[in-house]
Amino acid sequence: MPAGFSSDQAGAQWWRDAVIYQVYVRSFADANGDGIGDLAGVRARLPYLRELGVDALWFSPWYPSPMADSGYDVADYRSIDPAFGTLAEAESLITAALEMGIRTIVDVVPNHVSDQHAWFQAARAAAPGSPARARFWFHPGTGEAGELPPNGWRSIFGGPAWTRLKNDDGSSGEWYLHLFAPEQPDLNWDHPDVRHEHEDVLRFWFDRQVAGIRIDSAALLVKDSSLAEEDSDRPGEHPFTDRDELHAIYRSWRVVADSYPEPRVLVGELWLPDAQRFARYLRPDELHTAFNFDFLACPWEPGRLRASIETTLAVHAPVAAPATWVLSNHDVTRPVTRYGRLNSAFSFESKREGTPTDLALGRRRARAAALLAMALPGSVYVYQGEELGLPEVEDIPAARRQDPMYFRSNGVDPGRDGCRVPLPWSGTEPPYGFSPPNSRSKPWLEQPGNWSELTATAQESHADSFLGLYRAAIRIRHDEASLGGGALQWLPSDPMVIAFVRGADFGCVVNFGPEPVALPAGAQVLLTSIDVDDECLPSDGAAWLRLPRPVEKESR
Repeated sequence: MPAGFSSDQAGAQWWRDAVIYQVYVRSFADANGDGIGDLAGVRARLPYLRELGVDALWFSPWYPSPMADSGYDVADYRSIDPAFGTLAEAESLITAALEMGIRTIVDVVPNHVSDQHAWFQAARAAAPGSPARARFWFHPGTGEAGELPPNGWRSIFGGPAWTRLKNDDGSSGEWYLHLFAPEQPDLNWDHPDVRHEHEDVLRFWFDRQVAGIRIDSAALLVKDSSLAEEDSDRPGEHPFTDRDELHAIYRSWRVVADSYPEPRVLVGELWLPDAQRFARYLRPDELHTAFNFDFLACPWEPGRLRASIETTLAVHAPVAAPATWVLSNHDVTRPVTRYGRLNSAFSFESKREGTPTDLALGRRRARAAALLAMALPGSVYVYQGEELGLPEVEDIPAARRQDPMYFRSNGVDPGRDGCRVPLPWSGTEPPYGFSPPNSRSKPWLEQPGNWSELTATAQESHADSFLGLYRAAIRIRHDEASLGGGALQWLPSDPMVIAFVRGADFGCVVNFGPEPVALPAGAQVLLTSIDVDDECLPSDGAAWLRLPRPVEKESR
């Protein structure tokens, strides 16, 4: 298969202003009726994605996996999990999407592998100090008999970050590091085998016309070999987060990405509070873009959101990287639910099940947030079901839950299953077209019985539906030369309003206040998230406008 894209799909800067749609394969569409989404289901829905108008698809991990963490425990990077299909099907899907003008981004998980990966199986069987174990973080324990872990590092999923092996004779052996679940042993990025293997994995997928990769947990790869405790909050001094040695790794990956006729794109998942440290990953010879989690985590407050926008743009400008705008993904509470809560920021406290939620309020705000995000400079990500206005599903029975965050916290953390429930496509009752008619298997997570009005079919004929709003917004975004890349200038506004202009005359106004606000005199309304009466924008509404010229800009 050729390594480059055909000439009609060329455009080395496509990623700077793209609309990228995240496909969580297990929950997207089930073609064979086993209750699990698959690649054949995605391929059958490509016309839907083309009609939505997206530029690229980001696939969450589709590799063979025991699914201890929904595929983020990878057993083989060069194949496809049989539940989803085959490598040949993946190649055909990538080609079919390209023929519709849609590129593909795949997820690579470099921090760890599955405990079923061939490398870890060899390491488990090998003796302490062996070459096979050097690819991971194996260490003897502390205490009189090594009964305590090597240090006090904690797993991101809760509990200790170390698990002790049992020897063949039943005696206790060495400990190994896992910053996530015990089934996800961390790789040792000081080892040349680890570095060479991942560069080869990049080439494997890039040669199959994949346009880019999303790098999971991109700030965690390098560890302090002295295993120092987590007692420093100073940037760059944490023992396993955002260490300076990471940048050499990503510079080497950039060389691989840039070696193709159409350079491939590197997208980092970077949860970093220090904006300047974040920007270092986006220097011209490292990653192309990184997820903007600060914007995603903001509450529905104009001051916080404006500050996030200003900081994001200011941080990206010196390294000439485009910002990314994200409202949801497979790890966070869906916006309709999140924005309907008193504490609308994304945090543990705000995602507790049973938290009072006004879904009508959440729907209004989520629609307005979509127009805000899509009007900002840079690229935007849409998580599957976001365009349908799906809420978080919070009444999943304990016996059906799958997320290790739920189990490792003993149910205190509700986990992420609620945003991963299979999509509703059509019909009036579950499985809503997710699986074929008369399928013998139920979807892997059950859908609520009140989703009939949220199906894609129910919404596609209504211009004022969530789907209608997203289709219209993406279409305008593509048609408007001033959207995507470029500058933003603030307009004078009330403190409870965010208002800005893109280009010469494209305006976006978002009303966070309790009362309607007047739209600029003489403005032409292009699209609104809510009905506008008497040229006034209601509370929790957003409007895209054609502004009269000259436009009064905010003085700074």
